[in-house]
Amino acid sequence: MKYERYIEKEQDIVQRMSQMEELVIPDTFDYDKVAALSNEALQKFKKIRPRTLGQASRISGVNPSDVQILMVYMGR
Repeated sequence: MKYERYIEKEQDIVQRMSQMEELVIPDTFDYDKVAALSNEALQKFKKIRPRTLGQASRISGVNPSDVQILMVYMGR
């Protein structure tokens, strides 16, 4: 009972991460069109070309806000 709320939060985080793993970024996606991305995230996305939003979220130096912006721009 004491940790029930914390367990629920962790389960919610796991569920959101698994959903992000399923969101595929098209090979032809043009990161330059996403004006709100930080310069560091833009450079790393263009160099690494992540296949999913989950992969994009694990890139060193990429903020969660950059991933959220990318998700919104992709029409999620």
